[in-house]
Amino acid sequence: MPFTARRDTTTFVKTVPWKEPRVMEWSQFLLDSYRHWVGKELVARVGDETAQAQRLFEAPCIVVSHGVDPDPILNYGNQIALDLWEVSWEQFTATPSRLTAEADNRPERERMLAQARAQGYYDGYTGVRISSTGRRFVVERAIIWTVIDLAGSPVGQAATFSLWKHAVGS
Repeated sequence: MPFTARRDTTTFVKTVPWKEPRVMEWSQFLLDSYRHWVGKELVARVGDETAQAQRLFEAPCIVVSHGVDPDPILNYGNQIALDLWEVSWEQFTATPSRLTAEADNRPERERMLAQARAQGYYDGYTGVRISSTGRRFVVERAIIWTVIDLAGSPVGQAATFSLWKHAVGS
């Protein structure tokens, strides 16, 4: 079953989620956690939290995340991720994370997420994902990391990648 976020036929006014206080806070968790586990910055950390949240949202790499619930819902996707998955912010952040992969690919996805939980991060994931319209794309060399809060407690998982290609026939 493909990613099932409902597509609306109305024209969307682009939201600016990175300006929301909770998204700015989550952006800091994403950036701090990435630096903690990977040892380098995901984006340049110039300016205040608002500028950094904007830079992350507008970054040329995909950045997505979900929380720690048993069947977590996506809680962040930057603009290029929203475009790749062909959804709005509201649709993306209402979707169970598992639905970004087809059923046949979910065991491999779960194995990689478990490895990232155990080690803090996983570097080099390659796998097939599916957009809201059923377009398949291959993710290459993704980094998955555990998102931690200021106290160092796990609050989610995130992924970033810059390489992908649409599958033949998609």
